[in-house]
Amino acid sequence: MENIDYIEIIGLCAAVLTTAAFLPQVYKTWKTKDVSGLSISMLIMFFTGVVLWLIYGISLKSLSLILANSITVFSALLLFVFKIKYRNRK
Repeated sequence: MENIDYIEIIGLCAAVLTTAAFLPQVYKTWKTKDVSGLSISMLIMFFTGVVLWLIYGISLKSLSLILANSITVFSALLLFVFKIKYRNRK
């Protein structure tokens, strides 16, 4: 019988939930082009933190950390681009 890594399953569940929770904000910002509620300093700190989590996950060879943080890095980068691109819209 195959050994199941329950801790990695918990990590994958956490990864899905936390990453999925962030995606509606990206979608809403893309659709409305309203970036007034997005703080550039928060985006920079968040992006930096997620990149560090990704590096940490890669060093541990943790699938859950790598998948979640890869998607979240991309999503945070999109919000940063939206913040710059749509900053002058009212």
